[in-house]
Amino acid sequence: MAIAELLLAALAATGTATTLYVSSYAGSVTTLSLTKSYSSYGLTNTSSSYGLTNTSSNQDCGLSPSWLELDKANGILYCIDEGLTTPNGSINTLKTSANGVLTPIEHHDTIAGPVSSIFYNTGKESAITLAHYNGGAISTWHTTAAGQVSFIEDIIFSMAQPGPVPTRQDAPHEHEAILDPTGRYLLFPDLGADLVHVYSFDPSTSFLINHDPLVADPGSGPRHAVFWSPEKSYARKDKLYFFLIQELSNTITSYAVTYQTAGGLAFKKVQTINTFGDKTVPIGAAAAEIIKTPDNGFIISSNRNDTSFLIENPDPKNSTKITSDSLAVWAPAADGTLHFIQLAPAGGSHPRQFSINKVGDLVSVGLQMSSTVVVWKRDLETGELGDLVASVGVPGQITCVVWDE
Repeated sequence: MAIAELLLAALAATGTATTLYVSSYAGSVTTLSLTKSYSSYGLTNTSSSYGLTNTSSNQDCGLSPSWLELDKANGILYCIDEGLTTPNGSINTLKTSANGVLTPIEHHDTIAGPVSSIFYNTGKESAITLAHYNGGAISTWHTTAAGQVSFIEDIIFSMAQPGPVPTRQDAPHEHEAILDPTGRYLLFPDLGADLVHVYSFDPSTSFLINHDPLVADPGSGPRHAVFWSPEKSYARKDKLYFFLIQELSNTITSYAVTYQTAGGLAFKKVQTINTFGDKTVPIGAAAAEIIKTPDNGFIISSNRNDTSFLIENPDPKNSTKITSDSLAVWAPAADGTLHFIQLAPAGGSHPRQFSINKVGDLVSVGLQMSSTVVVWKRDLETGELGDLVASVGVPGQITCVVWDE
């Protein structure tokens, strides 16, 4: 009897930890540790809880770190500096470690304004490309397994005149670098020119080859995008779609994608919907990020400056509720249309970027103006976002958060 009572009363706890990296305009890259503890009471009742803590901080990515790209296989974190207060931006490499400490490897100046990057040509000639918002350009760089970087080329764009929203479309503004599912094409949404630039590349040199762009709706302001297919393997190229989120019009446009025999991509518009689904777009809202879930079943997007929710303060010592911008959950259909599932709180102000873990049950959100990283639980079956499970403050305006799993 005494043993049974001890089993019922005792707390047996085990835990796991995952590392996240966060960039911030405070000039830092912060390492966070997300822990999950399992507590068992007796033989049948089990509960779990999460904790999010700051384990280290690094100042070796310039003054305005804007984006992080992790080379997991080689333990190299690529960090780009937007250069908001300097004439140039920069690309920087950092060596990761088991304890979360980042050690600088290399620093190289770039043209102004890099805000996104993606690896490409990941064979013998490995490379990375950067999208430059303020520079209105693309740059490309050779990379090595040791984190060494060498320059390939700059491609600088121009416009004959401002776009329909002249305060934001005064010049080309490349906002993201995207690799297509075949690994043969790179795409760059241009918020200023209402285009998505399309390039292939020479496998022997990693130099880019220009193709006809996707022409978006005037004044829409293409920002980010994601490819999706009903078949997770992407085996059928006749069933491939491109979901483009547009900041100025607060819309998502889906396009059917066709690979051209002579090279390049063709796009056929399927649907345009507002980023709030069946709700009215709030004045001042600005669409931001869009990603695909690991199970391929859902699309998630974010909205900034909409203050759609009033939520509990994540600080248990503070009972004052806080306003929150939003995340939207969508179910893509086989015909390339998106169906609205949920509008959920982001956890605070300006969810500029967010990412999802490998399993797909946790979403980490970088809240730029709240200087906070939050983690939301996600239902794998319904796709809906649920409880807030962890939160931690990070100095400065947060720009990017990535998982190291």
